This record gives sequence, structure tokens and C-alpha cells, in this order.
Amino acid sequence: MQNSNLTRLAIAATLHCLTGCAIGEVLGMVIGTALGWSGLATILLAVALAFLFGYALTVRPVLRSGLPLRTAIGVALAADTVSIAVMEVVDNAVMLAVPGAMDARLTDRLFWVSLLVALAVAFVVTVPVNRALIGRGRGHAVVHSYHHGAGRQADHHGTAGHDPADHPGATGHDPAPADHDHHAGR
Repeated sequence: MQNSNLTRLAIAATLHCLTGCAIGEVLGMVIGTALGWSGLATILLAVALAFLFGYALTVRPVLRSGLPLRTAIGVALAADTVSIAVMEVVDNAVMLAVPGAMDARLTDRLFWVSLLVALAVAFVVTVPVNRALIGRGRGHAVVHSYHHGAGRQADHHGTAGHDPADHPGATGHDPAPADHDHHAGR
């Protein structure tokens, strides 16, 4: 895969990850802050919700490709765990590093600016991680194998008909034709 195509795919995968992480992170931070929870409890809730929403945003289009729920969950775990974990570590490290951010109220500008900066930094750090994973046929490349080709898996180059054994994490399942853009509807 050409470097520019690999980078574009990594950016798209990271934006996908950021969407789920941001939904969970913002929701967790808002709930924890509104309830007056400690910083640790708030972060734990935000991380749990970030993983939940991140995986859910991957499972939905994979299910549309015809895979059963259990297999779709496995694909989501293989595709997104490293990306979400990196994003969450960086995001929460930034939130903890900004003086007063974890103690700020929902009405404080510091809370929202810190959260936006944390998510932006996490995105920048996670793009090269996803690029490396996709370049090795891992991470979001696993999801792409269920979104190309009629009745066949596609490799991370977008060509159908490869040997599933060439892609660790691919199940070899013969999925139904799928929507080619798994980022649509997000």
C-alpha cells in the first residue's frame, strides 16, 4: 500500500476510534463530574464508556456484513482494542496533567477546553499507531476485510480474494456482500 493511502486509512481509522472514544469519554466525564465523583472514578467510567462506544461503532457495520454477533464482537476487539487503549491513556494523561481540569465543573471553560485538547492530542498520538497496525494487516485492517468484495474477504489493500491465513485476526468466514464504507452513518 502506498504511504499516502496508508496514512489516509490510518487517519480515517483514528477518526472512527475518536468518535467512539469521544462519545464515551465526554459522557463519562460529564456523568462523573455532575455526580461529584472523584477523578479516579470519573476516569474509570469514561474509559469504560469509551471502550463500549468504540466497540459498538465497529460492531454495527460488521453485523451489516452478515457476521453473527459473536464474530462481529471478536472483529471489533481485534480491530479497536489497541487504538482505543492508546487513545484513552493519552487522553486521560492530558486531563490529569492540566491543573484543575479534573476538579472543574461542567460550567467551567477549563473542563471543556481540557477535554478537547486531550482528545486532539490523543488523536495525533494514535494516528501513527493505527498506521503501523494497518500496515501489518492488523487493527482496522481486520474490519476492512469485512467491507469489500462480494462473498470474499478483502485485504487491507482493498483487493478481494486473498488467503485469510495471510491476515492474523481474520476468521476466514465467508461474509455476505457489505457496505463498502464502514464509516458511513457515524
